[in-house]
Parts: sequence; C-alpha cells; structure tokens
Amino acid sequence: MSNKKFFIETYGCQMNFADSEVVNSILIEDGMKLAENPESADVVLVNTCSIRENAETKVWNRLKELRKIKKSNKELTVGVLGCMAERIKDRILEQEHLVDIVVGPDAYRDIPRLLAEVDDGRKAVNVLLSLEETYADITPVRTVGNGVSAFVSIMRGCDNMCSFCVVPFTRGRERSRPMESILREVTQLSNEGVKEITLLGQNVNSYKDGENTFAKLMLACSQVNPEIRFRFSSPHPKDFPIELLHIIAEQPNLCNYIHIPAQAGSDSMLERMRRPYTREQYLELIDQMRAIIPGVSFSTDIIAGFCHETEEEHQQTLSLMKEVGYDLAYMFAYSERERTLAHRKFEDDVPEEVKKRRLSEIITQQMDIQGERNKNEIGERHLVLVEGTSKKSEEQMSGRTDTNKICVFDRRDFEPGDYVEVEITDCTSATLLAKPIKKSSITEFFGAVVEA
Repeated sequence: MSNKKFFIETYGCQMNFADSEVVNSILIEDGMKLAENPESADVVLVNTCSIRENAETKVWNRLKELRKIKKSNKELTVGVLGCMAERIKDRILEQEHLVDIVVGPDAYRDIPRLLAEVDDGRKAVNVLLSLEETYADITPVRTVGNGVSAFVSIMRGCDNMCSFCVVPFTRGRERSRPMESILREVTQLSNEGVKEITLLGQNVNSYKDGENTFAKLMLACSQVNPEIRFRFSSPHPKDFPIELLHIIAEQPNLCNYIHIPAQAGSDSMLERMRRPYTREQYLELIDQMRAIIPGVSFSTDIIAGFCHETEEEHQQTLSLMKEVGYDLAYMFAYSERERTLAHRKFEDDVPEEVKKRRLSEIITQQMDIQGERNKNEIGERHLVLVEGTSKKSEEQMSGRTDTNKICVFDRRDFEPGDYVEVEITDCTSATLLAKPIKKSSITEFFGAVVEA
C-alpha cells in the first residue's frame, strides 16, 4: 500500500472530523500518503453522517459524482466510512454499485486489510460495532482546521436511546477512553501550540474511567496548560454534573459556554422523544448554571415537527427558547430515521409544509433573540482567540470569545493563535464587531477581571 495516496472527505458532526483524523493516522502508519485533493488520490474515503436525511442526501450525491470519476479512472478505490456504513451497506455496495469498501465507526483499524481485499478484486465490508474500541492508542493526524483549535474524542457511542436518534444504532454502546490517553493527547496538542481544545462525546456526562468522572477529566485538562481554552460537546440535561459548573466557574481556561440540547419545550414532546427530563427540570438546570457561572452563554438543539407535534407543543418550544434566551441554536425539521423508536412506533405525520413553517418561526425568533443578546454586549470587553482573517475582509481578523461568539476586529499585527482583548462596538445577530485593545492572555485577562 505504500505507494498509494488517499483523501478523506468528511460530512456531519465534530465527531466525524475527529474520526477522520484517526483514519489518517492508521493509513499513514500503514505506509500510505495524504493526497492534496480527490483527483490526485488512489483511494477516496467519504466519512458519512446519518443524523438527518439532508446529510445523507449530500453523501449520495457525492458518491454518484465519484462514480463518474471512477469510470475514467478504473484504479480508483472509493469507500464509505462512518454512520451511513452500517445503515445502508447493502444498498451502497450491491444496488447502487457506488463504492468498493464500507467501514463502520468501530472498524477503522481494519481499513488496510479491507483495501488489500479490494486490490484482490473483492468488495470489502466491516461494520461490526464494538463494546471496547475507543482508538485510545492512536494519535490523530490533523490535516484540516486552523492550527489553533482541535477536537479530542473522549468516548464513543450512546446509551440514551432518544426516540428520534439513530446514533446508538450507528455508533453503538457507550465506552470511555482512558483518562491517561486523553491527557497525553492534550499535552501533545499543547506542545504543538494549539490554543483551544473541544472534548467530544455523544454524551460527555456519562464519561467514566474508573474513579475518573467527566468533571475530574475537565479539571485535569485545565491544569495541563493555563493558556489553552477548553470546551466540550455534548452533554445531556438529564444528569449534568453540578460539580462541573463549579469547576468551570473556578478555572479561567474552561469556557463560559455550554451547549445544552433541549430538543423541544413541552413535557409531552419530551416524553415522546424519550428525553428523561421535564421542561421545569431543564429550566431549573439553566438557572443553576447561570447562578454558578456568571455570564455563561448557552446554545441548544431544537427539532421542529417531530411525530404528532401539535401547534400548542410548537408554541411551548418557542416559549422555552424565549425564556432561556439562547446565544446560539442549531435548529432542524424532524427527519425520520430507520430503526429508531420513532420510526417503529410513531407516524411521521406532521406535513412538510407545516414543519417548514414551524422551523421558520423558530429560526426567526432565535435570530431576534441573538440580535438582542448581542446588543447587550456592546461596551463589554472580551478575550478573543484569533482564528484567522475575516471571511469578508483581509484587513480584519476573526475569532471567538470565551462565550463562543464570533468576533471581528481590525487586523493590525495580530496572528492566528493570539489572544486579544477587545471592546465590543457593534453587532449583527451572528457576529460581534469590536475594536482591539491589546494582545493578552487568559491569565492576564481573567486575573484583571477578577481584580476589577
């Protein structure tokens, strides 16, 4: 395999991008080389997402494009990785004849052997899920991104079985990576100059390595380097560790930002979704978070038009979002997934035009909320980690505040990876506009804030 070049295209969530970095490492260790683009590759692997129909449609379209390339390049090997692999392996391989290799999320170590099978003229499949695999001993090879931030996977799988979600079927049961291996990777990233690390898991609350809980892991990470910011995604409202809130409040480099998925705003919808908390319990958790972490910002996930959703339930979702006042929200119309409880038990009976209308109302309200919350930032000072130049102008830099808001300001002599103290001067619903004050650091900025 040593003469071959490979290219990975990644779709979907942050976890998929982290997985692609693991596959990079496995293939490079086997002697393969990274290609700069699909056209120069001998092997193209598409890392897929099954969370919504739209994500799968993008992948199908891309696979059909690659089939055309394959017709003119008979030696090209095309493979599918990730969440779609197990779900639709037969259709991809036999019915559509789109790919040569299909690999599930727990079988990436087997890719070199599977590629050898393809070289021998056979189709190759491994979609077995594992109760142990965490890829803890593999050092990811990061080829995309800004060099400033990185994702670190701390666990795999999910045991929650929400009725709408296909993840437990595509990624298997929960298992946690040893804390020692996580800290080793964090230390390596620190040595490479990374300034922001996001710890990833389907439900990070459930992380457990012996006596080591997620709260203990976050504390240990924060102590590796006081000048690295840490974020995490995603927790579950049902068992969010209150101990962690106190640790975030005490550690300046644990970001004052929490992604806390609500999904819906009524008890009846939450029960149908198999989300084991009530609206009241969710709001009580938000209140606790705000009381313990002053200035904390929130984002959430919201589904519009889930099975049997009534107009009243929709209005309760809108009212929940208004009551919390999210700084950011990921909002989607419900997309039925095979094998889920909702697929087996409920009817996807909300008409598409109603889903679209409700989603539009949710988005419109959220943009108004974000606009108002961002206006409240005017005159405030933030520490921004510079990620690169602004998309709109080379004369401006763009980065994120501790509270995960995009902020744009004049370039001056700032570089990606710099911490810059800024004062917010204006805003849109999506972006804070600021004037830079000076280069700073987490220790300096938050020390000054505490003293003030």
